[in-house]
Amino acid sequence: MKNESIWKINNRSFKTKELTNDLKTDILIIGGGITGISTAFYLKDKQLDITLIEANEIGSGATLNTTGKITFLQGLIYHKLENIFDFNTSLKYLQSQLDAINLIEANIKKYDINCDYLRNSSYVYTNKDSEIKEFLKEQQFFDKVNLDYKIINKLPDDLDCKYGIKVDNTAIFHPIKYLYKLTEEILKTNVKIYENTPALKIEKLDNHYNIYTSKNIITANKVIIATHYPFFVMPGLIPFKTHLEKEYVLASKIDKIKKYNAITNNNPITSIRYHQDKENYIIFASIESKLSKNLNNEANFKNLIKKFESKFSNKITNLWFTYDLITNDKLPIIGKLKENLYIATGFNKWGMTNGTLAGKILSDLITNENNQYINLFDPEREITMEQIKNFFVDGFTTISSMVDSKINKNKDFYENVRFKKINNMECAIYIDENKREHIVKNKCPHMGCSLIFNNEEKTWDCPCHGSRYDIDGNVIKGPSNKNIKL
Repeated sequence: MKNESIWKINNRSFKTKELTNDLKTDILIIGGGITGISTAFYLKDKQLDITLIEANEIGSGATLNTTGKITFLQGLIYHKLENIFDFNTSLKYLQSQLDAINLIEANIKKYDINCDYLRNSSYVYTNKDSEIKEFLKEQQFFDKVNLDYKIINKLPDDLDCKYGIKVDNTAIFHPIKYLYKLTEEILKTNVKIYENTPALKIEKLDNHYNIYTSKNIITANKVIIATHYPFFVMPGLIPFKTHLEKEYVLASKIDKIKKYNAITNNNPITSIRYHQDKENYIIFASIESKLSKNLNNEANFKNLIKKFESKFSNKITNLWFTYDLITNDKLPIIGKLKENLYIATGFNKWGMTNGTLAGKILSDLITNENNQYINLFDPEREITMEQIKNFFVDGFTTISSMVDSKINKNKDFYENVRFKKINNMECAIYIDENKREHIVKNKCPHMGCSLIFNNEEKTWDCPCHGSRYDIDGNVIKGPSNKNIKL
């Protein structure tokens, strides 16, 4: 069994390098996942000087850990958006997701992308009588917009289902194969891509930005932040407008795939989809909570396996987890953050459609082209009562998780981790099977939270905003962009 995503590819056809010198560019894109690569892809033929930098490798972050669904049936989102905003806003979000599916399919057809793309049906369902009234509200919205759907009380696997909704014309794919092919097409143009080049700081000067990496300064007229979570707090106050949720995922070999994907309505969700490559797989996700809760990864993976084995008897091949950035008004944050600074984040579990859509929106903003979704996802959109309420909830979550991480450092599930001060610095120590000590600073550079040791993957994880470090303190995932080596 591998502690890594099923989408991980150990070889690829394109090559990039690390940035080794200072650089000037018109447009700098920070982040090499679905959003950053899609943005560069839609800008590649615009005769602009474009540079993309990625802290690690292309597609090694949130895109690698997704379940790879391409669907507009995203839980019961539409009646909720109608309550928070209005009918037109909810309808426009639905149209945006349908357009995103078409954008992905158009790219696959035009560039003959072999990414295991398959049109299938999507289900959202429940096993709780108390939730059926929410489904009825969603149906009322679908009826108003004349969307075809079916009511179901059974899944194709004969899994338990008291009530559900089925729609067609959704899809699944291999996200990294798709991303790699877009990258190949980008590299055929004048767009420059640099891997292993983390952005550490961004500074606004008179008419441009300076972006500092560990070795260089990049001067850019416009900057696009396409990271899963921005590496700064200001501007935007993203930690107070969002919260992170963590979801545990497994893959298992199966004899025959079924052409559907499904998700339950409320947390903790159960998510199912199938994947056909050289072999057939089922991808099963569950055991979900806010990032600062349920911190025992080993126990959570055991619970995931137990839940899967209660429904299926297939051999598990892969285990991993994913983070989702949830916005306080249920809409992604895509667009202009301040003068010549753009952002895309907060995709609410649906990064494949919203990351693709963000690439098109940001491209159109840069080139001053019309896009009907610019106002919908505007980072400075009109504040609703739901936003105000959840601003305090998310703000409290951020602050309380920071405080709790300081007070309750020594978790009861630790067996080989201890803490002590070294030269007046709070340190965390993991003792490996050879009795060797791995010592790191016990403070995430992003916002100062104390860290959790992940015994399953031997990493130091931030319970507040999801930064991750290897066993010796090298940063492997943001928003932090600094190491915690002693």
